[in-house]
Amino acid sequence: MDLRKIKKLIDLLEESNLAEIEIKEGEESVRLARTPSGATPVAYAAPAPVAPMAAAAPVMPMQSPVDAATGGRPLEGGPALPDGHVVRAPMVGTFYASPAPDKPAFVTVGQAVKAGETLGIIEAMKMFNPIEADVAGTVLAIQCESGQPVEFDQPLFVIG
Repeated sequence: MDLRKIKKLIDLLEESNLAEIEIKEGEESVRLARTPSGATPVAYAAPAPVAPMAAAAPVMPMQSPVDAATGGRPLEGGPALPDGHVVRAPMVGTFYASPAPDKPAFVTVGQAVKAGETLGIIEAMKMFNPIEADVAGTVLAIQCESGQPVEFDQPLFVIG
């Protein structure tokens, strides 16, 4: 498209009540839009409607999601955890105790571990995330089996 045609399109746009015009000729296209003089274009979005909420129990600040969901009570029927430092799942996914099905587990009950040592892995969204000990000590309990789905904040290990 040559410059003369574009100038004619600009004149046509100014003479009409159109706010925008687009012309295509073969593979070439020109789009012209005008804004009122001295104004800047602004896009407005309508606010999303808010559905009324049912009365919910107030959540105390600084609660874990598990405490908020259970009201701070331990889950009934869950296994009692031995005394010690509890390593919890940082995400939802599938827990694996070993790096491959034919390999030995990262840790076993009674094994001494150092801070930063890998205890297991959680697969989430095709990514394998190592679960590391955040304290040194002895593994007192392993709370889930390899291949088991785990929830956020679920106890995985107890280190004493």
